[in-house]
Amino acid sequence: MNSRDLQSTSPDEVEQMRAWRHAIHQHPELGFEETRTSALVAERLRAWGFDVITGIAATGVVGRLRWGQDESGLRLGLRADMDALPIEEATGLPWRSQSPGKMHACGHDGHTAMLLGAAQVLAKHVATGRLGPSGTLNLIFQPAEELGGGGGARRMIEEGLFDRFPCDAIFGMHNYPGMPTGRFYFRSGPFMASSDKVQIRFHGKGGHGAMPHLAVDPTLPAAATVLALQGIVARNIDPVKDTAVISVGRMAAGRTYNVIPETAELELSVRALDPEVRRQLQERIVAVVEGQAASYGVRAEIGYEHGYPVLVNSEAETRFAIEAARATFGADQVEGDALPLAGSEDFAFMLQKVPGCYLMIGNGDNGHDGGRPSGPCSVHNPHYDFNDHCLPLGAAFWAALATRFFSLYPRRKFQ
Repeated sequence: MNSRDLQSTSPDEVEQMRAWRHAIHQHPELGFEETRTSALVAERLRAWGFDVITGIAATGVVGRLRWGQDESGLRLGLRADMDALPIEEATGLPWRSQSPGKMHACGHDGHTAMLLGAAQVLAKHVATGRLGPSGTLNLIFQPAEELGGGGGARRMIEEGLFDRFPCDAIFGMHNYPGMPTGRFYFRSGPFMASSDKVQIRFHGKGGHGAMPHLAVDPTLPAAATVLALQGIVARNIDPVKDTAVISVGRMAAGRTYNVIPETAELELSVRALDPEVRRQLQERIVAVVEGQAASYGVRAEIGYEHGYPVLVNSEAETRFAIEAARATFGADQVEGDALPLAGSEDFAFMLQKVPGCYLMIGNGDNGHDGGRPSGPCSVHNPHYDFNDHCLPLGAAFWAALATRFFSLYPRRKFQ
């Protein structure tokens, strides 16, 4: 790792990134509430000469850097998410959350700090001519990635993100807990799953627990549905080529032990890596629920909420990003055909509008228990913390990608 781009991040700049990351971590903000974080981002971008546009999707920020007179210059988008989660932090770290019930349990504090670090380097590259005679760099700091279907990416797009800030290609990055620190992971095509939420309510007839024959028990079809749903994955989906996940995250019925309830409820998380499988899952879930309801003599009410779509990386842009990572860090630090993930990401909406690539950077086994490392730890976990060792590596990748983009990227699309 001795490339010019890695060397361009000084020890002082690395320490700055760490300070920004810790400040954001100490003051986590939920989706569309990221006012403090947005203000920090906007202030730093302005100091480095970016045109700063705020208020997109409430708290979103775009920093635009344009140079040269050529209107046909290339336009690059780099995106980082900013929001936290409604989780009580349990790391015990010195920079732990100061906001009860909120924490950066997914590493968006690190994503924001890495892109800020890259912004500082790239502003210097523009001043010294390293990014070529003309171009436009759009740095997109997005709110509300964690909110599901109505999250920040879709809202930014609806509010004219790509009309106001056109991009020829767009890239995003997420940390990858459990993988070696600083190793980069790419995959062309479907990389992350769609994510849908299903709410089911069975309506029966309540009664005394001692006289069940006078009631219509809604817990029976609820229980039968939990089992039958897994038959969809096991028997309706191709086990070789397709991925599908149906998880029952919530079951609720009744308030006391000796009363048969009027209703029983289920909430499901449904994920797929192919739009056709996603459609098939919905069709079969609805059929199973209605069939179970009919067999037990109750009425079923189904609410099906489509969340994030399948995240699909375009082939040429993914290949380009892989080449940039290998040139910067070495081939042994880059996995170009990583396994797809069942997690979901609203960057998928951006990739539906602009060709690009979403990639992962290994975060190591970075769990903490009372401030002490506690081994492997996933995101959305009260013991999780972003790995500060990734900060200069992520910033260096962004700088290398942008430098390569403006010097090597073909004029309208890859050949």
